[in-house]
Parts: sequence; structure tokens; C-alpha cells
Amino acid sequence: MEHRYNVTEFILLGLTQSPQGQKILFAVFLLIYIATMVGNLLIVVTVLVSPTLDAPMYFFLGYLSFMDAVYTTTVAPNMIKDLLYEKKTISLQACLTQLFVEHLFGGAEILLLVVMAYDRYVAICKPLHYMTIMNQRVCVLLLLLAWVGGFLHAVAHLLFVYNLPFCGPNVIDHFGCDMYPLLKLACTDTYVIGLSVIANDGAICMIIFLLLLISYGVILHTLKNVSQEGRHKALSTCGSHITVVVLFFVPCIFMYVRPPSTLPIDKYLAVFYTVFTPMLNPLIYTLRNAEIKIAMKKCWSSRRK
Repeated sequence: MEHRYNVTEFILLGLTQSPQGQKILFAVFLLIYIATMVGNLLIVVTVLVSPTLDAPMYFFLGYLSFMDAVYTTTVAPNMIKDLLYEKKTISLQACLTQLFVEHLFGGAEILLLVVMAYDRYVAICKPLHYMTIMNQRVCVLLLLLAWVGGFLHAVAHLLFVYNLPFCGPNVIDHFGCDMYPLLKLACTDTYVIGLSVIANDGAICMIIFLLLLISYGVILHTLKNVSQEGRHKALSTCGSHITVVVLFFVPCIFMYVRPPSTLPIDKYLAVFYTVFTPMLNPLIYTLRNAEIKIAMKKCWSSRRK
């Protein structure tokens, strides 16, 4: 166990070594992070205070926005801060904490997207029984299952890495801590752990992504028997969900459904699903959902009076 602590901190290379490029990225990512927090927290507050948004769909959407806000906060502030410094370091303990929290909220969000797909399936395919099936107790239980699943997913990652010996080098070609860069630095054979990561991340992502696409395919097929107005509303809602699913899952599948290795493109893909996707989610849901836009206008116009 002694040699495990030979490395007590890691040096992060970040996205670019160019001082000018770092200044530009600092301004860009700071604006994106502020927009992400404002957009997601705006949805959370609107869902909490608006009496018209009491449907299960908005209950889950509020928690998705909360998860997005925390998920991006595990990575973005450190990345933005590091762009101001020439030498970027993170302690081993902070690295493991970041890894755990990132996979906790990322895993919970993946499962919440499954729950939201199930909610849309019941609403469109079994409309007469919707409020009976998706009652408050069931909604809370499904949300709890998403959190438990995310926690187990994160704990598995922490156990994979915690006992690995890091005895040098300690340079990570990334802006944060993730599994494959850490496995690359471990001074022991990590082949079996790499396969476990593929099973825990890649296989699960791929299976859930395919199940979500099939479920939305079934929903879209069912819309043939719905009125034109109902079809338009359902397509708008499902279109938002499908867009979010694709934005979140496709980069993750590319990262983890492959032999354990690190590629130069990995850190740029990580930027996409940890920084850009959480920013885009509020835009996708608000621009395509008239009820949320109306509720936001009512909520904030009443507060001005």
C-alpha cells in the first residue's frame, strides 16, 4: 500500500497549452457555465413554484435540470479556474472525489432519462390510466431508483481506482479525472479493470440507448391513432427527449464502447457532454415546450409586480 501514495497529485494538461487559447477558452467556458446554471436553475424554480407544472413529466424535468447543474459543476469550475494558471494540478483525493461525483450524477441522469421515456410511453400509449400509473408515490420511487443506480455506478468506479498504485508519471492529458486516463497512469496491469469499465459504462450506455430508441419508436408508432393536436404536442415533447438522449449518449458510447485506451479526442468529447449538453438541455426543453414557456412568463412577470 505504500507505493500507492508515491503520487499525491496529478498534473492536468487541459485543453490547450497556448496562453492565448486559454484566455479565449476561459471567457467562452465562463459564459457557458453561467448560462448553464441560470438556464437549469430557472427550470428548477419554475417547476417548483408553478401550479400548472404539476404533471410527472415536469417533476422529472426539474430533477434533470438539477442534475445537469450539479453534474457540470463537478467539472466546469475547476476547468475554468485552471485556464488561468500555467500549471494545473489536482490532488489524488480531489481527483477521486471528482470521479465519484461525476459518475454519481451522470449515472443517475442516464437512469432518469429512462424514467422520462417510460413516463412518455404511459402518457401516450395508456392515457386513460396515466395518473393512476404515474402517481406521486411511483414518481418518487422511480426517482429514488435513479439515484440508487447512479450511486452504485459511482461506487463501482471508485472501487476500481481506489486501490490502484500510482507511482509515476503523474501527467494526465485531460482537464479532469476520468477512468481511462487514470488507468493509463497506474503502475500495474489494468486489463481486467478496463474490461469492467467497458461493462459498467460502455455496455450499459449502449443497451440503455438502444432501449430508449426502441421505446420512442413504439411511442411514435402509437401516435398514428392520436388526434392531430395531440400528435403535434407529443411529437414536440418526444422530440426534445430524443434530442437530449442523443446528445448525452452518443459521446459516451464513443468513449466507452471500445477497448480501454485514451485518445486525443476524448477530452473534447468530455467537454461536449459535461459542459455543452447541460447548457443545451434547458434550451431544448423550453424552446419546444409551450407550457414551460408560459409558466416561466407567468412566474417571472408576477414576481416583478
